[in-house]
Amino acid sequence: MPLPLPGRPRLGQAPLLALLLLLALVGPARPISFQLPGKARKCLREEIHRDTLVTGEYEIGAPPGSSTGPSANLKITDSAGHILYAKEDATKGKFAFTTEDYDMFEACFESKLPVGTGRMPDQLVILDMKHGVEAKNYEEIAKVEKLKPLEVELRRLEDLSESIVNDFAYMKKREEEMRDTNESTNTRVLYFSIFSMCCLIGLATWQVFYLRRFFKAKKLIE
Repeated sequence: MPLPLPGRPRLGQAPLLALLLLLALVGPARPISFQLPGKARKCLREEIHRDTLVTGEYEIGAPPGSSTGPSANLKITDSAGHILYAKEDATKGKFAFTTEDYDMFEACFESKLPVGTGRMPDQLVILDMKHGVEAKNYEEIAKVEKLKPLEVELRRLEDLSESIVNDFAYMKKREEEMRDTNESTNTRVLYFSIFSMCCLIGLATWQVFYLRRFFKAKKLIE
């Protein structure tokens, strides 16, 4: 019986190593942090597919040495202006919602200036928003369904693959829509060009006959 060569994976280990490598490359998204000046408003936008779970955590902290605590409002809306989440005097919290349609979603932080104080120093805002596969709590799924660690990773990889397939399907659909739009535009441009040429030919013909009658009236030509 031949022995496996040292340093090389065994036959059954290759798919497992590929799986672990893919899971290592697709790591969790890092939170976003930025400075929010006093009386300022900053928004973050992202396009998200329909029927997608969106979760997030936020934290607003006052800079060191400030006598006042953090003070800002948070509002999450879609392109139609529907409020999905709103919080006044937000400091730290979580939110979750499910999208009804593919849309552009906007998370806005608006700094508030406390009454009776001067200019508020910049506040540090930390936002960790996840959607799709990233938003799922696989630890809770493993507890409910009593899955082993490898089975959890396989479930996560399956959901990730499905998400990638859906993204490609949506991109293909958008490509088909853009191609149809381009073909329709080209057809309209062609018809407009033909119409313009007919108008120019008609105008040129009219000018020839008009000038011919004019010159005959002036007896410049016979």
